[in-house]
Formats: sequence, C-alpha cells, structure tokens
Amino acid sequence: MFLNRSVARVLCVTAVSLLCLAACSQDTSPPADADAGKSDTSAYNLTLDNTEFMAHVLEPIADVLWKSAGWILDENEGYYELYPTDDEGWLNVHNHGAMIVEAGNLMMLPGRAQDGAWTTYAQATSTVGLSIMKAADEKNNEDLFQAGAQLYSVCTACHQAYNPDILSRFQPRSLTE
Repeated sequence: MFLNRSVARVLCVTAVSLLCLAACSQDTSPPADADAGKSDTSAYNLTLDNTEFMAHVLEPIADVLWKSAGWILDENEGYYELYPTDDEGWLNVHNHGAMIVEAGNLMMLPGRAQDGAWTTYAQATSTVGLSIMKAADEKNNEDLFQAGAQLYSVCTACHQAYNPDILSRFQPRSLTE
C-alpha cells in the first residue's frame, strides 16, 4: 500500500517539472495589434498538447518529488524512508519544487489553459510547489510528505475533471473490475 502511494506521488511531481520547463519560453510583451482582447498563442511554442505536457514534463518532475518523501515497507528490503539525507538531496527537492511552481504557470499559458477551473488547478499546483520548496529549505520530512500529498490531491482532482480515464491507470485492478 505504501509503494502505490509513492508511485502516485512520483507521477504528479514529474508532470509539474515539465510545466516548469515550458514556462521559460513565455513572452511578456503586450499584444501589438488592435485585437488585444484575444490571446495570441503564436508567441508560445505549444507543440506539446496538455496530455503530452503532463506525460513528458509534469509527471517526471512529480515522480522525483514522490520518490523523495515517505517510506516503503518491502518484503525484501524491509522498512525504509525515502526522505533526503544530505544537503544535495534537499537541494534536489527544492529545485523540483521550483519546477512545480513554474509548471503551474505553464498550465496557464494562452492555448494551454482551458477554463476557470483549469486555472484554479494550475494555481494550486504552483502553491504546492512553494510548499515543497519551503519544506526542503527547512529539511522538514513531515511538511514535505504533506506537500506531496497535496500535490497528489491537486493532480487527482484535475484528472477527475479533465481526463478521468487516466485515473484507472493508477488504481489496483480490484478497484476497476
């Protein structure tokens, strides 16, 4: 049971990291034409649709975070914790938290944002990223674990609203039969 939660956490962290990378190409110049009320998506490279963005950017970032918090009880190796044990590990968590923040911003780019609820989920993603960064700065295992759980909740709620079929990928077979 602990292993399944860890895998789910890792998946969400990965998706958020991918969003952060896309934010780097954001154009902040104002629209030049008289039709300024419309969003100009030509300034952004949106080659990846939302599904690809989640799979190739956000999910890998979330995965790193979920593999950095919690514990596992394994038949072969017994009980062990996943938390960072040195400054380098905490810095890695901090950096991936920052990627989560920016991934939330990337979800709100014109051409990627879908509606008000989408924006709410994207903003929540960024907020959780800030919590992850703070937990890493304080080297606080419990806060990191709780932030990972919050990230999982945001991801799951968004999937429920926009891609409910993906949720069955992460459920045990006994729950889907």
